[in-house]
Amino acid sequence: MENTDNKKQDLNKKIEEAILAMAKDPQNIANYHTLSKLYLEIQDYDKVMSVLESLLTISPNDVEALIGMGTMWFYERDFRKSLSYYNKALEINPKNYLIYYNIGNVFAEWKNFSKALFYYNRAIDLCSSNPEIYNAIALLYQDFEEYVESRAYYEKALSLDPENITALVDMGNVCFKLFDYPKALELYKKVFALNPDNKIVAICIGNTLTLMREREKAYNYFEKALQMEGDNYKAYICYSIALSEFREYDIAIEMYKRAIALEPKTENAYLLLANLYTNLNRLDEAMALYKDVLKFSPNSAQAYMFMGTCHYLKGEIEKAIAAYRAAIKVEPDNDEHKLVYIQVLDEYIDKKRNGEIEESA
Repeated sequence: MENTDNKKQDLNKKIEEAILAMAKDPQNIANYHTLSKLYLEIQDYDKVMSVLESLLTISPNDVEALIGMGTMWFYERDFRKSLSYYNKALEINPKNYLIYYNIGNVFAEWKNFSKALFYYNRAIDLCSSNPEIYNAIALLYQDFEEYVESRAYYEKALSLDPENITALVDMGNVCFKLFDYPKALELYKKVFALNPDNKIVAICIGNTLTLMREREKAYNYFEKALQMEGDNYKAYICYSIALSEFREYDIAIEMYKRAIALEPKTENAYLLLANLYTNLNRLDEAMALYKDVLKFSPNSAQAYMFMGTCHYLKGEIEKAIAAYRAAIKVEPDNDEHKLVYIQVLDEYIDKKRNGEIEESA
C-alpha cells in the first residue's frame, strides 16, 4: 500500500512538472507527449485527449499524437473517429507499422476479416518481429472460428515471446476448442506458473482437467480459484459443471445456488441449474427456475426455449408450443428455435389428426 501511495505521489509530481514545462514553453511538443503519457499511465483518458488535441493545434502532422488520438477513440469504441485519425497518420507516414496494426484492430472490431488481415499483414511487412501483430491475427482467426490457422499464429507469437501471457492463454483456449486438452493444459499451466494468482486460468485448468477425466485434480484447481481474490460467479458455475460431469449432482446443485446468490439478476446459473433439474427429471423445480429468469429477464429466448422443452417432457404440448413461439418472437432470425418449434408443431398436428390429443375445452 505504501509503495502504491509513493508511486501515485511520484506520478502527480511528474504531472505538475510537465504542466509547468508546457506553460513555460507552449511550442515544445515534447512536453505535450510527456504529459499525455503520464495521464495515460493514470488512465485519465479525457485529459490524454485534451493534451493531444492541444498538441495537434500547434503540430497537426504529429504522427504520434494522431495515433494517440486514434487509440483514445478506439478505447471509446468510436471506431469511425479512430480510423479517421489513423488514416491521417498514414498519409503522413505510410511506413509506420503501428498505424497499420491499429487500423487492423478497427476492422477486426467491425468483423471485417479480409481488411483486418490485409492491414495486419502490411504491419508484418514493416515489422516482422513484433509478437503482438501475430497475436492479433491469431485472435482474428479465432473470432472467425478458424482454429487451426489461429493456433499457427499463436505459435509464431510465442516463438518471438515465449512468456507472452496473452498468447499463452489464447492459444490454450484454441487448443481447448480443437479438443487438444493435453496441449491446452500445458499452456494454461505455463501461465499459472508465471502468474499463480490468475483466477481465470485456474478455472481454465479445472475445466480442462474435467474433460480429461482428472476429477480430483480438477476439483483442486476450482478450490484454488475460489480462494483467490475476485468474483466467484464463474468459478461456481464451472465447478458445478465439473461436479455434474462426475455425477455429484447434489453438490453441483448447491454450487449453482451459490452462483445465483452472488448474481440474482444474471440468468446463466439459473438456466444451467434448471437444465440439470430437467436432466434429473425434476421438472417442476426446473420450471420454477425458468419462470424466475423471465421475471427479471422477460426477453430471454433461451429461457422460453428451455421452458418449452420442460413443458414438452411433462406432456404439455400446447404450452411447449406457446413457449417456443415466445422464443421466436424474441429472436425471429434464430433458425434453431424455428426448427424445434416446427418439429413439435408438426408432431402435435399429426397427433391431433389421429385423435391422440383431445380438443381443448
